[in-house]
Amino acid sequence: MKAILLLGTAALFAAPAAAHAQAAMPGMDMAPTAPPKEPAPIPAPVDDHAAPTAPAETAPDQADPHAGHDPAAQLEGSSDMNGMAGMPGMSPADTQIGTAPAPAPPADHAADALFDPAAMALSRRNLRRENGAFSGSMILFDLAEFQARPGGNGYRWESDAWFGGDIDRLQIKTEGEGSFGKPIEDVEVQALYSRAISPFWNAHIGLRHDIAPNPSRTYAVVGVEGLAPYWLHATGQLFLSDKGDVRARIEGSYDERITQKLIFQPRVELNFSLQDMPALGVGSGLTSFELGARLRYEVRKEFAPYIGVEWSARTGDTGRYARLAGEKPNAVNFVAGIRFWF
Repeated sequence: MKAILLLGTAALFAAPAAAHAQAAMPGMDMAPTAPPKEPAPIPAPVDDHAAPTAPAETAPDQADPHAGHDPAAQLEGSSDMNGMAGMPGMSPADTQIGTAPAPAPPADHAADALFDPAAMALSRRNLRRENGAFSGSMILFDLAEFQARPGGNGYRWESDAWFGGDIDRLQIKTEGEGSFGKPIEDVEVQALYSRAISPFWNAHIGLRHDIAPNPSRTYAVVGVEGLAPYWLHATGQLFLSDKGDVRARIEGSYDERITQKLIFQPRVELNFSLQDMPALGVGSGLTSFELGARLRYEVRKEFAPYIGVEWSARTGDTGRYARLAGEKPNAVNFVAGIRFWF
């Protein structure tokens, strides 16, 4: 019985002491909370067929227990964090972002701990070169062929070589043709600076020199080259000669794969001149065109023999100049050759 009385007396003194301790904690000001409001009574259902009743007398306005309270002031008071300043470890300086400089990147490489550091340095150089600092070269003979022509067999070639990277390149183009046993008919050399202007197109400027026929000409060149939609390889060039002559050329070809190694390639070439050049046997307008089809077999990617047929024609005044010189303006040639690159 005495033990029960002692426990009850200790509980009576412990409750006020705990409340006092909570009130004395810095930053823990706790305002007394209002008692919960009684739920509003549920209105009785209305009977549409009940007899009308007299309106109830309006009760006098009761005093609003919240009158005179400013909600904005309460919100400001509730958002005031000044009371937190007294809490240990909550200094405002502790929440500021530091301004110290970032640490330097590591200079070592993890792979060097397992492999030869010299070999890994070479590997990193190759990786940088192949992904952004690429430089290379290619020499392509797109045409190197024998031509069975009416009135005498002949030959023809077209080559394209480039040296440089993905963006900037030095490009050398040559083409020519002739008949066996006779002086060479046409030889053309172009030296161009080529620059990528989009993922599939290059623009180029440079010089073109015609070694034959006589009299020779030198031209300034500007043009574009690339892949048109549907993988059509297209080239367009504009030429301005040292004599003031303006000429143009459009070329297009398409590789249609019949199998992985057998490829059918149609080709077209159109040549234009802005003025007559009787000394060269060239008239104004569309001067000549070529339509051809070649079927090649890729023994390897770098080596592909082919056969085909080509129709060439000189039109307008250019054809008239050819007839006056005793030449046929039109010809159908059967060709056989090799396409190779390295």
